[in-house]
Amino acid sequence: MTILESIRGPRDLKALSAAELGELTAEIRDFLVDAVARTGGHLGPNLGVVELTVALHRVFASPADRVLWDTGHQSYVHKLLTGRQDFSKLRGKGGLSGYPCREESAHDVIENSHASTVLGWADGLAKARRVRGEQGHVVAVIGDGALTGGMAWEALNNIAAARDRPLVVVLNDNGRSYAPTVGGLADHLGALRATGGGRPEDRGAGLFENLGLTYLGPVDGHDLGAVEAALRRASEARGPVLVHCLTEKGRGYRPALDHEEDRFHTVGAMDPRTCRPLAPSGGGPSWTSVFGAELVRVGEERPDVVALTAAMLHPVGLGPFAERFPDRVWDVGIAEQHAAVTAAGLATGGLHPVVAVYATFLNRAFDQLLMDVALHRCGVTFVLDRAGVTGTDGPSHNGMWDLSVLQVVPGLRIAAPRDADQLRAQLREAVAVADAPTLLRFPKESAGPPVPAVDRVGGMDVLSADERPEVLLVAVGVMASVCLGAAELLAARGIGCTVVDPRWVKPVDPALPPLAARHRLVAVVEDNSRAAGVGSAVALALGDAGVDLPVRRFGIPERFLAHGTRAEVLADIGLTPVEIAGRIGAGLAAAGERPTPVPHVPHATPHAQGED
Repeated sequence: MTILESIRGPRDLKALSAAELGELTAEIRDFLVDAVARTGGHLGPNLGVVELTVALHRVFASPADRVLWDTGHQSYVHKLLTGRQDFSKLRGKGGLSGYPCREESAHDVIENSHASTVLGWADGLAKARRVRGEQGHVVAVIGDGALTGGMAWEALNNIAAARDRPLVVVLNDNGRSYAPTVGGLADHLGALRATGGGRPEDRGAGLFENLGLTYLGPVDGHDLGAVEAALRRASEARGPVLVHCLTEKGRGYRPALDHEEDRFHTVGAMDPRTCRPLAPSGGGPSWTSVFGAELVRVGEERPDVVALTAAMLHPVGLGPFAERFPDRVWDVGIAEQHAAVTAAGLATGGLHPVVAVYATFLNRAFDQLLMDVALHRCGVTFVLDRAGVTGTDGPSHNGMWDLSVLQVVPGLRIAAPRDADQLRAQLREAVAVADAPTLLRFPKESAGPPVPAVDRVGGMDVLSADERPEVLLVAVGVMASVCLGAAELLAARGIGCTVVDPRWVKPVDPALPPLAARHRLVAVVEDNSRAAGVGSAVALALGDAGVDLPVRRFGIPERFLAHGTRAEVLADIGLTPVEIAGRIGAGLAAAGERPTPVPHVPHATPHAQGED
């Protein structure tokens, strides 16, 4: 049995000798490289926190002491040391989450893997313990990348003000989020790393001390004894303490260290020796790469087009644009709110900014999109990567709210491309709008083959048409292939369908109500919450136009979706051709709109939550 296999919980760490601890850290790194290479996942961040995590669990007594992680992608070592060593289905259906998960362990506190929130959580937990008279420590681990987020500083403002309330902040400083951390704070931390700390007056006026925090460090985050000693000192303090640990993302694995783009922040299943993928990418180029290449072409033609992102230059496809136009792209750090507001300023200054972020992260900038961009009618284009069901990254990363939340934004136009050709075309249509915000969304997968149109009605593409259609299927973006499959199944049962791609889903195309009026039923299929999404907007538009037709809304149910592959999650919630065809056919039969019953479609009934 290896030392790692003997660890069933944090208490088992306390009896290990220094030599055994050294063996344990080596075993953990070997385990991570082998296990994550088999399944894919966050490798670089976890290789960098091995000694830090061991030290945390030797000094503090989780779960009585609350250890919080920001962001949770660096929690794999924490999982290993708290009794979860089966990584065979990591991020897969029925396996371990790639982030902390309360259902997995009492040692996990925060499931939300959005960055910069941990200090607010810690402040609240520490206050609660003080009010309830409870003992125990609250420890918040935050990376230097997450410290670029404004929420982190809002929390530090409150934490530092309570100088008699103990709380330990561990700053895991590896100089990176995905890519190297940028901005004035990054420069300040870089200076601390270079000087090795020194006196407060030698550390840029002692930024953290001036706030009211006791500062310990910087500490070599890979010197287990030094980290443990610093944490023990922090645990004895009567007020808030910041322990500054210097770590190396990708530590111990040369391919990760040599990967300058993101140090193997996330990898797919691969051969750990050659780093070659174990499975083909499948289906052609990714949506992200198609967007990135087209934006470069747009930039060649339009010198006024600039780009912004929030600490995700390469993940959202802006790397090629940055290489071609280094003076026209800005990474603002983990600060989506600031990205939206500075984009409004750029637009007001005569440029057309393209803000590229993950769909789930735009939630954080809703107020700025509404009140700073839309209210001022700024020509800003938002590009949402990872829209809809993302799958393996779990509930906090599904981009399933944008089409619902953003319906209320006046003047905003939203496009949902169905294929790569449409993404290229609609990106150009979006940046051509100068007096209102526009938005494009696409999923985390390969773009797939083109889906040709057979006709155009208004601004909408007709993808298929039956001579005697009864059902109008409105396909939102990548749901086009699903709707075409459902239409074929319905046609085999004698139910004619028209499948239409509205292309721009907000506002509803004025040609849609008269087209719908030629059918008996309208069904809207979207990779988004079915509450207040495109289906609801279509129903409202039909009602306003006096078209009295039933509208069936197929989408994501109002719940947080467990991790699994995108295909597995879509099947679980009924967004497949078989499920959709079955429910439409059964609904027509039940309503008496068909003279004969529709044959049963297997697996069509268990997932009624995906449609109403």
